Amino acid sequence: MAEIRALTEEPSTRGIFRRCWPYVRPHRAVMIGALAASVASTSAVVAIAPAIGWGVDAVTGRHRSQLWWAVVVLVGLILARLVLLRWSEVLLSRAGERTIRALRDLVVERLAGAPLRFVEAHRTGDLLRRSTGEIADLTLFFRDQLPILLSVGLTIVLTTVILLIYSWLLALLLIVLFVPMAIAVVAWFNRGAPAAFGGQAAADARMTATFTETLTAHEALVAPGRPQEWIRRFRVENDALLAGNERAIGVQTRLELFGLLEGLATAALLLLSVWLVRADQLSVGTVVVFVVATRNLFESMLTLSSLAGQAQVARVGLARLVDLLDALPAGDPGPVAGPGGSAVELPARGDLVAEGLHFAYGDRGAVLRDISVAFPVGDRAGLVGVTGSGKTTLAKLLSGLYEPDAGTVRFAGTDLRTVPAARVRERIVLIPQQVHIITGTLAENLALAPGAPDRAAMARAVDQLGLADWVDRREGGLDAELGARGERLSAGERQIVGLLRAALVDPPVLLLDEATADLDPEIAERLENAVERLRDGRTLIVIAHRPATIERLPRTLRIDAGRLS
Repeated sequence: MAEIRALTEEPSTRGIFRRCWPYVRPHRAVMIGALAASVASTSAVVAIAPAIGWGVDAVTGRHRSQLWWAVVVLVGLILARLVLLRWSEVLLSRAGERTIRALRDLVVERLAGAPLRFVEAHRTGDLLRRSTGEIADLTLFFRDQLPILLSVGLTIVLTTVILLIYSWLLALLLIVLFVPMAIAVVAWFNRGAPAAFGGQAAADARMTATFTETLTAHEALVAPGRPQEWIRRFRVENDALLAGNERAIGVQTRLELFGLLEGLATAALLLLSVWLVRADQLSVGTVVVFVVATRNLFESMLTLSSLAGQAQVARVGLARLVDLLDALPAGDPGPVAGPGGSAVELPARGDLVAEGLHFAYGDRGAVLRDISVAFPVGDRAGLVGVTGSGKTTLAKLLSGLYEPDAGTVRFAGTDLRTVPAARVRERIVLIPQQVHIITGTLAENLALAPGAPDRAAMARAVDQLGLADWVDRREGGLDAELGARGERLSAGERQIVGLLRAALVDPPVLLLDEATADLDPEIAERLENAVERLRDGRTLIVIAHRPATIERLPRTLRIDAGRLS
């Protein structure tokens, strides 16, 4: 059975960076360089505290030369910080942009090659949110928050090392007073963050999906005077998103406790430092180092806490993106090797044969049951039956757009599942009832045909189908603008574009799904004449309702409740 993996609405963020690593591994060199620059920049900042402490000891000890050296080191560290900060920001930005660009390209590539059943099984808005919105959020995180996050994390580690070197007693005080409470606050945040931020992302995706669907159904909602249904559906999802945002904000505020921890730990540190200085256990310079370094440490922890929410949002977005990538195939691998090691290819001509086909949409029950049918080379046949009988599903199986749950579809004796999709499209073309039109010119729409046809090929296809007068009547001819999503075309004219694309491919098998249904007589006649011109030398399978279309076909096959009768 052909399995289609369903996307997880709220995928787990556990181990997300390990799961994401295979997708970003090609960019590890620039990422390592960026990390090294960030380490150097942060080290310069952390070293300022010891330099200040060295200078304070020089002043209290009246060591003039030591004081000058401390000033020189301090100025050098400040200048180095300026240079290294700029360098690290550029490298981190470059690493982030390259990684995001690669992920964006990979998502588009895999979605373009995704099985039709996968796309149809998910809400368009959810796929749109994952492939654009999540990547946009990650782009902002890599560009704005990640450099700060790395700098803060390194500052905490290096500052802790310096504190341990200068006075293990004061460092131990900070660790005992601050670390357990900090861990408790972080644990409290992490306990609620996955559900809160995951729910927020899921609610955002549902709202996007609902808006996309209602926008697509605008005519169906407005024509009967029911725009309030659009508003009602959107408000329900918008309220759910508001509730999700409020839960995420509530979890985020837990991190504000770091401010209280900072005050308590600083007060305890100052009291112990004064006692140790008076007991000649510490120098004034060491106390200054601790005060400056501790201030850096707490500021870093506060910054880290403020970034924790954005980091969690990025983790959730990354988890949703990886979930999408993992669910999609890696792409068309090229010709499949046959038993003898040679690539499996399809002959130029051959019979199209289906044997024992079974197909179901999820758990809704079988749509097709035990379908076996053969279409010899040059056959002209019609598929007829009531709406919902399975005609379109069978056409998608015959054209290789769907894989059967059971049974096989063979062209020239070769199972279509063993052949790369691109090769199948060259041999079998399905023109759907709703031909997809992109915003642009007629030529740009015809260029969607496999093989990247040039203008000369387009002109030949127009002449072949006898459609030169139809093209010439449009302002600009092949360069005529078709409007947003083909708004300037009628339903029949969309079918004409589909036929021209098929003529550019010149497939041995052509399937037409309701090509002339519900069209005005003039357009229907033009289409049927174009089909007659296109059918020579090829197998033609037509799904039809119009008696005039059926009468032109030598034989018809009736589908009733998913079976041939």
